Amino acid sequence: MDREKTTAIPLQTKQHFEILDGLRGIAALAVVVFHFMEWVFTDPSKNFIGHGFLAVDFFFCLSGFVIGYAYDNRIVKMGMLNFFSSRIIRLHPLVIAGSVLGLLAFLFDPFGGHLELYSTGKIILTFFCSLFLIPLPVIADRGFNLFSFNAPAWSLFWEYVANIVYAFVLYRIARGYLLLLTLLSAVAICYVAYHSGNLLGGWSGPTFWDGGVRIAYSFLAGLLIYRSNWIIKNRLGFIGLAILLLLAFIMPFSKWNWLSEPLIVLFYFPLLIALGAGATLAADLKKVCIFSGKISYPLYMTHYAVLWMFGNYYTSHKPGNMHLTFIILSGLILLVGAAYLVMVFYDIPVRKYLSDKRNAKQKANNV
Repeated sequence: MDREKTTAIPLQTKQHFEILDGLRGIAALAVVVFHFMEWVFTDPSKNFIGHGFLAVDFFFCLSGFVIGYAYDNRIVKMGMLNFFSSRIIRLHPLVIAGSVLGLLAFLFDPFGGHLELYSTGKIILTFFCSLFLIPLPVIADRGFNLFSFNAPAWSLFWEYVANIVYAFVLYRIARGYLLLLTLLSAVAICYVAYHSGNLLGGWSGPTFWDGGVRIAYSFLAGLLIYRSNWIIKNRLGFIGLAILLLLAFIMPFSKWNWLSEPLIVLFYFPLLIALGAGATLAADLKKVCIFSGKISYPLYMTHYAVLWMFGNYYTSHKPGNMHLTFIILSGLILLVGAAYLVMVFYDIPVRKYLSDKRNAKQKANNV
């Protein structure tokens, strides 16, 4: 993107980017639909949302932008300990919730599974590792995911790594070095895509380092967008940008994935972040965007337990098209509703409790 051709929005005042929140929710919903469709279309070329997994790269890019925006000017004052505690309070309650739900689905799935193949000790160890984001791809019935009881947690593992690198390195470095790191990461993205044929990796043991490459580029790119003030004023609005984002996910799955996917990640998603930060939001869509942003993380972190049960049901019962459509549409609605309940009755109260405890302790120490 050429800065001379963009009109930048000053970032001195701490505005809230509601459209970016709304796009986060669209991406989370795309991930859920993609996971449903993975079971239905074993041939990815027949999957209408076969590139839904790229939503994770969009999350990573958005995260880099948001972390820079939220912490670049105050991490020194707040200190690393407060930074890390803030991130843990924000992210980890739902890591725990997703792990618990995943364990319950594993133990009590009414549609299948081979629980008898796994010792109690192995299940406990796997659950422990899921709670603390320690990769352990050992459960065959869970596709040897890094985190068997909550597969999407692989991206949270790398999110934590990115936050650690940000606190110790990235917030200190000049924009020129940040640009250099971003360019090197872009080369790595292209290598992974060419070597693997796509950018689907990161969730399993054999593709572990692919996840590191995916977050390295996108997080750095998002941070670079913020620091360079590459914010493009436009009138696309939330609906227009949501459509543009969805186009990336429904892009045809083909033998050219090794080329098309890096192009989306390297250029298209950063462009959407710049456009989303500069777009004007219609007043009647503000509540929709705010809700979409709030529900995105709970939905992302709690949906996969149900997906395993759906998969076992689908493979064992082979429902017809009408029945299957009803199940998936109902499942989407119920998953959003369940995520809302988790957010309201668990995530928000727990985060408030932990934040209050931390603030009280800090206040006592300052007396």
